[in-house]
Amino acid sequence: MIPTFLGSTILVFTILQVAPGGPIDRAIMELQMGGAEAGAAVSGELGGNVLPESALKELKRFYGFDKPIYQRYMIWLGIWPREIKHREVTFEPEQIFVDKRVGKRDGRLWTVKIAKENNGSLVVRELDGVMSKIWKASIDSLGQDGSLEAVVFQTEFSGILTGNLGKSYIYAKPVTEVMAPRFRISLLLGLTGIFLSYLVCIPLGIKKAMSHGSVFDFSSSVVIFIAYSIPGWALGGVLLVLLGGGSFLDVFPLGGLHSPREIWDQMTIFEKILDQIHHMILPIIAWSIGSFATLTVLMKNGLLENLSQDYIRTAFAKGISERRVIWGHAIRNSVIPIAANIGHIIGVVIAGSYFIERVFNIEGFGKLAFEAVLQRDYPITLGFLVIVVIIRLLGNIISDFTLALVDPRIRFK
Repeated sequence: MIPTFLGSTILVFTILQVAPGGPIDRAIMELQMGGAEAGAAVSGELGGNVLPESALKELKRFYGFDKPIYQRYMIWLGIWPREIKHREVTFEPEQIFVDKRVGKRDGRLWTVKIAKENNGSLVVRELDGVMSKIWKASIDSLGQDGSLEAVVFQTEFSGILTGNLGKSYIYAKPVTEVMAPRFRISLLLGLTGIFLSYLVCIPLGIKKAMSHGSVFDFSSSVVIFIAYSIPGWALGGVLLVLLGGGSFLDVFPLGGLHSPREIWDQMTIFEKILDQIHHMILPIIAWSIGSFATLTVLMKNGLLENLSQDYIRTAFAKGISERRVIWGHAIRNSVIPIAANIGHIIGVVIAGSYFIERVFNIEGFGKLAFEAVLQRDYPITLGFLVIVVIIRLLGNIISDFTLALVDPRIRFK
């Protein structure tokens, strides 16, 4: 699990960091569009107004691009100290130390002394001369006249390993706060779709196996594979046109997970449950339609294969009833391929689908991640990556345990 997690996160993290059009370029573009309101600017490589060098340095520091990429990755993981609470300091030529107010401590102003060492480095001391255990300093740039620009900062170990996914550039909130409500939506729709898929597909696959070659088997296969060939988001659009009050029937709402807020707040608990179920029917159909054919065919083919095995013929020869042979022996072995596939389905479905959420105007997990990629909101993009990778890895573990549960030949030791 650990090599898979590190490999996938390193790959995506590197691609995001080197891809053009990052958050700095986006911030510069926004300031350019602001014209004179953006502040002083000079002509530069972008062919228009760009920020002065000091502002660019501040942007790089804010977004973490002032560090090498390997340090950025380790900071994001939480195994390299992250710089926080920056305070800029300027040393005039020949100046040896500078007093800098850095905030408050115990209700009093907190001032530290930044001094140059003989080796050219900077040290931070409290006013009583004791070296500060909280504040550190580093040289930012050297002027031609001998002046020195420096920055004083604190450090902390804070990353995904400590539960900190960062702060969204767009929403200006912690990633966990932005993702939590949307993840619950995708979790609700995904788990509901999985449950209904298994509830329908396993009995349908058994029925098709027992009626192999019949009119029911042929006609249901045609319907299943036609549905499988249609993307879920396209089917969702068709369902909205047919049943969402367009040119045909007005049976289901056009989108969202519940009625407008002013109506929703006036409903009782029972009315809210019915309203949400009413809104969820079409999205869940579109969400889970792709897995119907896979699960049904796996169940049917597995049962047909097991019914032709020697142990089934031996059970019949012993006089065991057909019902007991099928339900007590054949079906248990037939669900093994389905059990092995459950973790993959969980990982795919819970991660959400941008297109389906877009069609039904649902503020879900997939839509949030897709928009974060377009807006170069790296913390949300990487947070989405972490959660999806963990879900997929946990899904594989769930598949292994489920497989051991239904297959008596497999035991963990």
